Amino acid sequence: MLPSDLNHIVRLRLEQREELLSPYAAKVRASKGRAVSEESSPLRTDFQRDRDRIIHCKAFRRLKHKTQVFIAPLGDHYVTRLTHTLEVSQIARTIARALNLNEDLEEAITLGHDLGHTPFGHIGEETLDSLASGGFSHAQQSLRIVEVLEKEGQGLNLTWEVRQGIVSHSKPQGDFLDSGLVEGLTLEAQICRLADAVAYLNHDIGDAIRADLLREEDLPCTVAEVLGLRHSQRIDTMVADVVAASWPCTGDNPAGITPVIRMSVQVREALNTLRDFMFERIYVPSNNNLQGRKAREIVTFLYQQYAHHPEQAPEEYRRREDTPERIALDYVSGMTDHYALRRAEELRPGISGKVFNWVV
Repeated sequence: MLPSDLNHIVRLRLEQREELLSPYAAKVRASKGRAVSEESSPLRTDFQRDRDRIIHCKAFRRLKHKTQVFIAPLGDHYVTRLTHTLEVSQIARTIARALNLNEDLEEAITLGHDLGHTPFGHIGEETLDSLASGGFSHAQQSLRIVEVLEKEGQGLNLTWEVRQGIVSHSKPQGDFLDSGLVEGLTLEAQICRLADAVAYLNHDIGDAIRADLLREEDLPCTVAEVLGLRHSQRIDTMVADVVAASWPCTGDNPAGITPVIRMSVQVREALNTLRDFMFERIYVPSNNNLQGRKAREIVTFLYQQYAHHPEQAPEEYRRREDTPERIALDYVSGMTDHYALRRAEELRPGISGKVFNWVV
């Protein structure tokens, strides 16, 4: 414990350092704050405190056993939601640091952005979205986790800026870099949206090659010419381009350009071409294989089971006056791939059809 005469000096010094950031950076002293007021930490800013709360929450730990794209891979080096989250954070922090924006806020947003992802990756999300009367979005669920579900129903009480970045990171298919899609977002939230795409497009290429579904030479020619042939080249090209194109965000903006996180036209077109290619070759076809069909069947079964029998869900999901459907959504979406498979097998032995590589 710090001596009383040093109490809060560390935090105040950290907050003062933020005054050296870009005038367009989100600063903790100007934060819209928390839903419930709290005494400040003596050692950490509120954004740093939010980062730590996310890292120590249960939903963050579960990410290590949640699928990114490939379900039940045999190899040890396929991407999981946790490793994806760490890659997004690294890329986003690099961009924020280069543009003199708030790296602490960036880290908190990126570490929390995928907390609400379902088991079995996009297939799990699509299945729950089709089953729930109000639909399902992993970004909205990530927000619900930090606001309502974590800490035995108390939520994490994060700052407004972190919550905004978490709920706003999802992107429509197609060109998501239109400035109209980021209106009202902090620059740090905009970086998370872009860094998420940079990370998953590149590591999903690596996983697809590892799974013998793709070769480097299969990538569209324009992608290879503009972004590079190797994983590291593509990421370096994209990140450097974002920094150069977004330079007005640093405050060095003599022309009065509206500061927005952007890319050059050439790199932006290459990224969109790559994204369309991956949806066509990898993301959509993955729903049609045997494991994909079984994953969809398992999620459907679990959702219907708990929607009809909410009393079977753990007490932590039943303590609020939620509908059975909401209880089922919260419980099933929070499951890891392994746990979902195990619960389904316990309730209906043989449902997995022995198509998964895990030991139940």
